[in-house]
Amino acid sequence: MSEVIRAVRVGSAYGRLIRQPGSRGLRLPAISGTGAHVIVSGTCWLIREGEEPVALAPGDVVLSSAGGEHGLSPVPCALDDLPPVLVAAPTGQAVAFEFLTCCYVLERGQAPQYLRALPDFMVVSLDYDRHPEMRTLVDLLRADVSGAAMGRGATMPALLDLILVHALRQWHEKHSAAGWPATDDAVVAAALHKIHADPRRVWSVGELSAAVGMNRTTFTKRFTTAVGQPPTSYMTSVRLGRGARLLQASEAPLATIAREVGYATEAAFSDAFRREYGLRPGRFRRDAAARGSA
Repeated sequence: MSEVIRAVRVGSAYGRLIRQPGSRGLRLPAISGTGAHVIVSGTCWLIREGEEPVALAPGDVVLSSAGGEHGLSPVPCALDDLPPVLVAAPTGQAVAFEFLTCCYVLERGQAPQYLRALPDFMVVSLDYDRHPEMRTLVDLLRADVSGAAMGRGATMPALLDLILVHALRQWHEKHSAAGWPATDDAVVAAALHKIHADPRRVWSVGELSAAVGMNRTTFTKRFTTAVGQPPTSYMTSVRLGRGARLLQASEAPLATIAREVGYATEAAFSDAFRREYGLRPGRFRRDAAARGSA
């Protein structure tokens, strides 16, 4: 889970309090990313294409693992019946329900395999009786998205991380890991540990399979089945994801970051990074700095 949170932090963190008036709901478009809605007041229904509506109450969290289109409505209805989201309620209208919406938007790349293996939408309750600290967290998030104080570029990701981790933990406990990548395979788990323990090392598939005591062909099949990607693709994603985080969090030269993630030259790192994220590392770093200062 820690790896997932670090991976989605490559995206831009957004948050807003939405107060929905009247008897009509709203439709939220698909995004490239992952996020959550926290119901603050009132009651409503989660509306998805081809699925039964799900009742929501204050304290409920809707987790969107891959940012699919959906809606929230005061009454059960079809998704096509809902109008597009409005940023703010018109003045003078009673509010049917309000919710905090927050997400990481991934301008480049895609959500980690860990999240893509989960259901598109998951609903959990923050259970304020068992976890009273979550009420404080929601209050902090509400205050953060409602104001324009300095430092939101730092506080928003931190608060969003806590919401996502807590909700994912709770969903995981309830569903006993249903739908998660099949990393209970001891061989694959050992290989994943080796990859993440030393991301600078460029493992060949032969070296990795030998390290876990299995022939290359069988290992590749088992790894791909469990993780959803061949070993080489997964290793590349891990290395470049770490590179993206280092670009955001440090001012180290590109050549240094390239070595930290297992690339012999800055040029090789830059080419691989562009293929994964759609832009060069320098541009990615400038864009991340601009978002952080907003």
